[in-house]
Amino acid sequence: MSIPTPETPHLSKPEFNSVYPPAEDTFLLLDTLELHPLSPPPLLSLEVGAGSGVVSTFIKTLYSSSYTLAVDINPAAARATVATARANNKVVEVVCGDLAEGIGGLQGKVDLLVFNPPYVVTESSYVEGIEAAWAGGVNGREVIDRFLPTAAKLLAPSGVFFLLGIRQNKPLEICEEAEAGFGLTGEIVAERKAGIERLWVIKFTKTDHHAQG
Repeated sequence: MSIPTPETPHLSKPEFNSVYPPAEDTFLLLDTLELHPLSPPPLLSLEVGAGSGVVSTFIKTLYSSSYTLAVDINPAAARATVATARANNKVVEVVCGDLAEGIGGLQGKVDLLVFNPPYVVTESSYVEGIEAAWAGGVNGREVIDRFLPTAAKLLAPSGVFFLLGIRQNKPLEICEEAEAGFGLTGEIVAERKAGIERLWVIKFTKTDHHAQG
């Protein structure tokens, strides 16, 4: 990568023990964002489930003029995101909340939307602590499926949504359901093996815009 990964020296502090640290999925998202630049640059960027804040800070580095917003349900992650942005001399606005609920005025305005969701297959996604950052429930899809309709509402007409997951989440099925139910056209634009997992990133655009293009 030509753009360096944001520095996170503060994540070793005990107050951030419940924050999902940068890992292979994070780095795949960074690579994907750099390899699939938006033109024109996004006016409004939103990362859902910001965790450490590395991705949001990277977005602000890629698109310095973009108003960059990050949201996480974990208060420690919200604080970590603020700290990561500051450590890299960037400004990211951070909201503590569940997915994008409670953030008003964004419908149809988000040019760049990024989500690294809890995707690991578990019995239930209703867990606490750091497990909530990766436990995705049945097929690892409980949080993903809950967010798809919201993503469709948030995206600007020419907006782009990058979603990360693993093979067990059935990415082709996600693409089919997103298009049939929410008017989002998706394609897998990146894949990487990480240990026993096969990671992927889907790039979604609004189907109407896709057809016009």
